[in-house]
Amino acid sequence: MNPASKPSVLFVYYTYTQQTLKVVEAMAEVLRGHGCDVNLAAIEFTDPRYEKRFEEFPMPRPFREVVGMIPAELRHRPAQIGIPGVVTEREYDLVCIGSPTWWLSTDVPIRSFLESDTATRVLNGKPFAAAVCCRRYWKHNLKTVRRLGTERGGDFAGGIHFRYQGGQVRSLLSLISYLGTGEYRERYLGVKIPPTNIQEHHLQAARKFADGLANRLAGTGELQ
Repeated sequence: MNPASKPSVLFVYYTYTQQTLKVVEAMAEVLRGHGCDVNLAAIEFTDPRYEKRFEEFPMPRPFREVVGMIPAELRHRPAQIGIPGVVTEREYDLVCIGSPTWWLSTDVPIRSFLESDTATRVLNGKPFAAAVCCRRYWKHNLKTVRRLGTERGGDFAGGIHFRYQGGQVRSLLSLISYLGTGEYRERYLGVKIPPTNIQEHHLQAARKFADGLANRLAGTGELQ
């Protein structure tokens, strides 16, 4: 493929545990394999009201820190974030948003990006896709990313979600255990817990989704 004619793709994402990054990297690899020019942009959570909660991993007090973000989620107000320069240094043919779910909806950093003037500059008139990583709840997150991106002038090209194993209680225990230790354990507080976070089958689905995006960019197929 002629470098001058390569489709350009931008991934804008936020991650604390690096799970969303795993998905982004899997998708980026596929798109590069199709000849796309791909850039990754990790949003920084710089708001002084919240940044100390995420300044180290594992979290010393994971349950308190996770619960402490509920008010920020409920207020739906933009927070201070850092946006890498690569986001606006050129125009992109496709923008992919990587958004972990915080409680029931879109995490504060990605919501803040999607409500910014920068997002309007990047998304206006461009197709965009969404990849949602979550413990249980993904629908409202994906719906919010689609709505906010469309409000910025973007054309929604499709979305995919990746849900962790376990029911409501055990999946929460697994996540809290991982946030507090950085390790995968079989039990937490005496309760047997399932694996948490992104697994290989999630990455396989991400690659398939990215293959559909690449085909659409090349004009050879519809988004799957």
